[in-house]
Amino acid sequence: MPLKTISVVTPCYNEQDNVEEVYRQVRNVMAGIGRYRYEHIFIDNSSLDNTVPILKRLAASDPNVKVIINARNFGHIRSPIHALLQASGDAIVLIVADLQDPTSMIVTFVEEWEAGSYMVIGIKKTSEEHSLVFFLRKQYYRIAERLSNIETFQNFTGFGLYDRKVIEFVRSFGDPYPYFRGMIAEIGLPYKKIYYDQPKRKFGITKNNWYTLYDIGMLGIINHSRVPLRLATFVGFGGAALSLFVAVAYTIAKVIFWNTFSLGLAPTVIGVFFIASIQLVFMGVMGEYIGAIYTQVQKRPYAVELDRINFDIEPQVPTPVPQSVSIEYEAASMSSMESQAQPIEMEGT
Repeated sequence: MPLKTISVVTPCYNEQDNVEEVYRQVRNVMAGIGRYRYEHIFIDNSSLDNTVPILKRLAASDPNVKVIINARNFGHIRSPIHALLQASGDAIVLIVADLQDPTSMIVTFVEEWEAGSYMVIGIKKTSEEHSLVFFLRKQYYRIAERLSNIETFQNFTGFGLYDRKVIEFVRSFGDPYPYFRGMIAEIGLPYKKIYYDQPKRKFGITKNNWYTLYDIGMLGIINHSRVPLRLATFVGFGGAALSLFVAVAYTIAKVIFWNTFSLGLAPTVIGVFFIASIQLVFMGVMGEYIGAIYTQVQKRPYAVELDRINFDIEPQVPTPVPQSVSIEYEAASMSSMESQAQPIEMEGT
């Protein structure tokens, strides 16, 4: 009986300081497991630094490394999904290139998969990122879960292992701008949560900004909830009722105190601006839903490939990275980071 294959997928954009180290760590982990063939798929989203030359060098020295080079930057949503759908493994691990997803957890992921879990997902219990950012993320996940019509996973970024059956379900969605974390919750197959402490980035800078975070956050809400649209209706009814009440109150006050009560312009101006602001907010909400519909109708591909490397080579069981391989990182700091990132708690269904 042929050995099963595990695919590791790593999206990259301007990660020249990290890709070689994440490759080394993943290969050593898979060599330590030893009972699976593996492929490590890197998808480069049109990096502007030396990420692509480094990936080509790795692919030339290790046929288990497969590289997809996008024709242009297809964004932080579409590019990773495209790579996931190119994986050939019986199980697929999604791990980012910034080394904030602990590679040592792959061992635990595989063990839980072997025990029968279709999805093994990494949940951040703590993080060494800025405390305010981590707090805001947690609040968003709580709000998104309350608004959603399904159970979602808080503090989940996509880091985890997924059975081939799960990836085929993701493919069947046919969503041209997918919210992967929501898809995983939507599928609902048996899963296991692995809690971990997220280390901070050691090299380079994050590629996320407020726009990309807003894009992911809003996508997560509109894909799984109609509450914002219904809230617009409720606020509309509430505003109409309040306006009617104020109008009647002002009319009664004017009739009773005809000579002393002045209507004035302030209430009118405040009311107009209040109503206008509410309208603009909910027009924006409706615009988000309309934009999502427009994206669905377009049915554009996730990414267009400029080149792909080593996809015609069958995966093999890896061996550890030879000591002679030059890695431009401090081994001590790397081992320290891995030891801090051991899974600390598990929960499943």
